[in-house]
Amino acid sequence: MSTPETSRFVRLRVELVLEIQDADGITKAALRRIADDGEMPAAERTHGEAAVTEDTAEALAYLVDPFDLVSQVPGVELQQASWSSERIDYDPDAPDWDLDEDDVDDDSDN
Repeated sequence: MSTPETSRFVRLRVELVLEIQDADGITKAALRRIADDGEMPAAERTHGEAAVTEDTAEALAYLVDPFDLVSQVPGVELQQASWSSERIDYDPDAPDWDLDEDDVDDDSDN
């Protein structure tokens, strides 16, 4: 039986909109993270360095790790994660940016 009441697994959806104030600092931090990753294969390292140098959103994706968000939460273990980043046009006053509209879900326990 895998109803929401009996399942041990929870999907947590988080959407963040960040304002980049120091693109160069983000790029440098992402390059440091790549350089410090001793397990990253050389081909992936080369691709990653090029990606973070060309796009601040990619650099940010290298720096944000979903594991870090839940690693200190007692009683949970991250099973799977995916994330992406993209440049967007943002207008906090536009009705499209009403984050509360997605919060209405009969299955959630907010």
